[in-house]
Amino acid sequence: MNIYKTAEELRSFVTEERKQGHRIAFVPTMGALHEGHLSLVRRALKENDCCIVSVFVNPTQFNNPRDLETYPRTLDADSRLLASIGTTALFAPEVETIYPEPDTRVFHVGAVAEVMEGKYRPGHFNGVMQVVSRLFDLVQPDCAYFGEKDFQQIAVLRAMAREIKSPVEIIACPIVREEDGLARSSRNTLLSEEGRAQAPNIYRILSESRTWSKELSPKAVIERATQLLDAIPTLRVEYFEIVDADTLQPITRWEDSPKPHGCITVYCGDVRLIDNIAYY
Repeated sequence: MNIYKTAEELRSFVTEERKQGHRIAFVPTMGALHEGHLSLVRRALKENDCCIVSVFVNPTQFNNPRDLETYPRTLDADSRLLASIGTTALFAPEVETIYPEPDTRVFHVGAVAEVMEGKYRPGHFNGVMQVVSRLFDLVQPDCAYFGEKDFQQIAVLRAMAREIKSPVEIIACPIVREEDGLARSSRNTLLSEEGRAQAPNIYRILSESRTWSKELSPKAVIERATQLLDAIPTLRVEYFEIVDADTLQPITRWEDSPKPHGCITVYCGDVRLIDNIAYY
């Protein structure tokens, strides 16, 4: 596996791939890789000639300095994992490579970035769009793969691609879960023993809520799920919203959307976990 740290090295590699007529896939990550990330890479390798994976903890998307400080960094282990599944190239830049000067760009993608995570983490999505657009410029991929655990992020990045007229195809891939249902996440490594034991209740209750939706309104489903989760030690719901899967706007009746989707954020101790589920 080729490992590049500078934009110049990466550019030379991409140029050679293009000369050979290769289709380039890209998987951007913040490292601390797990099976969810690897599933994206495997699919990218299957569907394209080569796959570039980036590992970069992006400072502009953290609105909590403590969150940035504690985010797990495991580049050596990440490199070994990526090499073991045949990843073509790893791009592991320093902050100065991505941001040679402060990025002051502000993206205007509308309501998809203003609800849910946009409401509770001001500036987060603008930081995500800054880094992803910058990585797209450096990697010049044909397509990029993202996991559906970050359901809202995918909608935001598709809106960003339209705004900046990027030709990169954004491909969404299903959530990868542990055997007990917990969505795979780099943040799971930060959970206490008790927290790890309780966290699977998030998906358990989301799954149960599908049956409630046959009798209860979206609001009543939200209230019941929140009440049940908040009653579990170590868990605290920050928000649970049922929205249209395309617009991400909240719905009040099931018939308001052909694709109702539930998006939730739960604190498990001090660790913030997200998950989502389709009601269609």
